[in-house]
Amino acid sequence: MDTAADRFDTDRFEADRNRLASLAYRLLGSATDAEDAVQDAFLHWQAADRQRIRVPEAWLTKVVTNLCLDRLRSAHARRERTVGAWLPEPLLDGDPMLGPADTFEQRESVSLAVLMLMERLSPLERAVYVLREAFSYSHAEIAEILDLTESASQQHLHRARRRVTATRRPGGEVDPASARRIVEEFLQAATSGRTERLVALLTDDATALSDGAGLTRTLLRYDTARRIAVVVRAGFKPTPAKRRLAGGTPAVHYATVNGGPALLFVLDDRVMGAVTFDLTAGRIATVRGIAAPGRLARITRTWRRHAPGTPLMPEW
Repeated sequence: MDTAADRFDTDRFEADRNRLASLAYRLLGSATDAEDAVQDAFLHWQAADRQRIRVPEAWLTKVVTNLCLDRLRSAHARRERTVGAWLPEPLLDGDPMLGPADTFEQRESVSLAVLMLMERLSPLERAVYVLREAFSYSHAEIAEILDLTESASQQHLHRARRRVTATRRPGGEVDPASARRIVEEFLQAATSGRTERLVALLTDDATALSDGAGLTRTLLRYDTARRIAVVVRAGFKPTPAKRRLAGGTPAVHYATVNGGPALLFVLDDRVMGAVTFDLTAGRIATVRGIAAPGRLARITRTWRRHAPGTPLMPEW
């Protein structure tokens, strides 16, 4: 039988669930895996002698972090998450799993670009980077969470920052109005077949990535602005065959996903595809197409609680 103490301890955990989920998401890049890790942490919490836990927040942070590290180190993860074969799970603006967004570092740490770059880090480097950059833990606290020395924590952070910075495109934050304008122009050019306009919107070293709707084992990757423009023109051109495959005619909405501009293809309140963009100097540096159903489950749930505005294209 539940006691008042059990209910109090459950409420204490639930009060921290969103923070733990945002930590797990940054570490794993998958909302589904993050939810599983937090639920596993809840089972650990229930089984623990909670009277001996002096600082529940610190205890839970350590448990979730180490559960995530176990997942990152697993053989399954190494097979599934090889660089070039994996895309993060996108989250819609307002999803509590995105977590703290008060500083540029916090917002950047949950961007799709940085989540992909963190795949190049070792699990420990990733954990130190996330705990420090996104949650502002001191090196003494990180050392306690990860059973490291403070010196080792500092070294891991230095290597992580160097690796992320070395491969990150320059850019910084983009004015929301400018981002929307650029994406709207991209959609208009793509659906009308204006290849030259698409090329002009892309940086010279632009990259496009697609998960192939989950039908391929590796990401589809396209380089050079002209090659991307040709692929985008073909992919965005609506046809009766594509509508039959989709099961109808989706609407195309502008959205903010992981802090960046995106297009969502929505049919019957279900997000069928997300196209996300990284912008730099007023042009598009990266285009990502995400259509694997397993990566769109949470964004669909969030969308259904969201009050969508007028679509950019009511019928694609």
